[in-house]
Amino acid sequence: MNYIRKLKTRSSSKASCTKSGLIPIKALNIFVRLLRFFRLYNGVYVSVLTISNVLSRQKMIRFYSQFVNKGDLCFDIGANMGNRTETFLKLGASVVAVEPQDICMRKLQKKYKDNGKVFLVHKALGAKEGKGKLTLSNSHTVSSMSKEWIDCVKNSDMFFVSTSAFQWHKTVSVPMTTLDRLIEEYGNPAFCKIDVEGFEYQVIKGLSQAVKMISFEFTPTSKFINLAIKSIKHLSTIGPVQFNYSFGESMVFALPKWTDAKKICDVLLAIPRKTAFSGDIYARFTSSKRGPQAQLIK
Repeated sequence: MNYIRKLKTRSSSKASCTKSGLIPIKALNIFVRLLRFFRLYNGVYVSVLTISNVLSRQKMIRFYSQFVNKGDLCFDIGANMGNRTETFLKLGASVVAVEPQDICMRKLQKKYKDNGKVFLVHKALGAKEGKGKLTLSNSHTVSSMSKEWIDCVKNSDMFFVSTSAFQWHKTVSVPMTTLDRLIEEYGNPAFCKIDVEGFEYQVIKGLSQAVKMISFEFTPTSKFINLAIKSIKHLSTIGPVQFNYSFGESMVFALPKWTDAKKICDVLLAIPRKTAFSGDIYARFTSSKRGPQAQLIK
């Protein structure tokens, strides 16, 4: 199937690349501008995000318990403030939490400095080791290594990621490593979560061996659906693998059964470009041949 040709035939309507709800744009833009005028937006956003994380914690625990057992090793790539790290810990796993942002890493170090089951890596991940450019936002949740993703966010017509809501003010150089290198240092994880704001394909290109289960975020625009398909194709070259997906923070699989690469690509291409949600692709390798198990070496 010619996925690129299919992508070009999708609607040319303005893309939405948000995780927020379906509230009318005009009312939201007015509300956001008022919050920013009174310097209240970031405080309101952080409060809503914190409450949402607390309310969804039990749902996340139930969902991830399908893949994560006591004693397992998990990778949290794009750990941010440690929301998924905390969930994996509650399931009895050890966690390698990878985060390039200084502000987030300081929070993680303060929270987990005495926790022997958490291994903090203050780096970004990519296709190869070296240095990369991280563009920082006034909200740590939308800082990104991908200029294309930031441009997509700036053009969004929805609340939480509209250009009136967030600003990107600084680009910094950060050290980069790869998934293969992390596996070499810490062992092969039972679960690897990747949420790096549009840079997922580059992270996945840094993997050359099977991992039991991987999730990575996708954004419903032509360019980023194309990159998600490239990620799926790369994973398919590593070994036998099946796929499923979920929308937003639903913590529910959208497909009743796991499927192959062709089917999941067809599903992605059928997602309307005006959808208000990003989502996550889940890949589970069916081969028992994996890399070395967790060594947990700092």
